[in-house]
Amino acid sequence: MRSCKDRRVKILARVVVTGMFSVCVASAIMAQGTPAGPPPGAGPPANINPRGEDRVRRTSEVRLRSAEMDASEESENQKRIQVAITNMKQDFTRLQIVRNDIARNLVAHKPMDYRLITEQTAEINRRAHRLSVYMVAQAAGDAEQESPSAFKSEEMIDALVKLCKLIDSFTENPALKNAAAVDAKLVEKVKEDKARADGDLRAIIKLSENIHKKSDSLKDPK
Repeated sequence: MRSCKDRRVKILARVVVTGMFSVCVASAIMAQGTPAGPPPGAGPPANINPRGEDRVRRTSEVRLRSAEMDASEESENQKRIQVAITNMKQDFTRLQIVRNDIARNLVAHKPMDYRLITEQTAEINRRAHRLSVYMVAQAAGDAEQESPSAFKSEEMIDALVKLCKLIDSFTENPALKNAAAVDAKLVEKVKEDKARADGDLRAIIKLSENIHKKSDSLKDPK
């Protein structure tokens, strides 16, 4: 009886083992027959939107061009600044040189060379005009120094002396000499100095123009 029972248990165990094995084999076959996805390089290509890629490319190009334009504009600004600084230095120096030439002739009591005075005052006027643009010279209003719109030939010496003094006042102005080292406590003083420099510069422009016209009318024609 017991041997019969043991035999039935062994048969049942073999059936269970065989069934489990069959299930495992079937699972393996099914896994191989129905893969989760195509292997690399197999199957249909991915759906790519050409408009999307083109939009991204255009955006990148616009950003790159914008960065290049900004860099180019900054470079041009720096060049313009350097040119302005160079011109201001030249104008400032030439004002003093021409002023000294006029003063030497006056001190030496040389006869009036109206052709030379015409050239000198033309250069002073041109350079003072350009400096006024760079400095953004403001009108001095009531404080602006008046210069005669017309004068007689015998007044030429006095007009030239006044022009020399105006150039001295302008070139020696602390607002121009100490522009790179301004104390915050002296801001109001700097503003006053700058206003005076603007007034001197505008007076130089006006007086040099008047002297130029008068000397041009008095010079001997060639």
